[in-house]
Amino acid sequence: MISTQMLTVLEEAIITKPPIPHEPYKHSLKAWVMYCLRERGFKVVYAQNADFAIETKGKDKLYFKVTNNKDDVDNSCSWIVWDSVNKIASIIPLNPT
Repeated sequence: MISTQMLTVLEEAIITKPPIPHEPYKHSLKAWVMYCLRERGFKVVYAQNADFAIETKGKDKLYFKVTNNKDDVDNSCSWIVWDSVNKIASIIPLNPT
């Protein structure tokens, strides 16, 4: 589960102050998100059942998938969704049931 503090840092890295803008004709959404996170010092690692994972200091992993279509979102992990109309990303944290 993503803590409020972690969510705030993720939002800054991807939404409010990304190091570079997302330009779909230059790079994929996944590559852009991973670059933004690495630039902010996150350890981004391979994930078998997600697009990538962020390894925390406690060695826990937060799993993420990325999409350009909000209809793709399910409850398998946290999501980063790109809204191509408004040109902004949003983070949808995993909602454990």
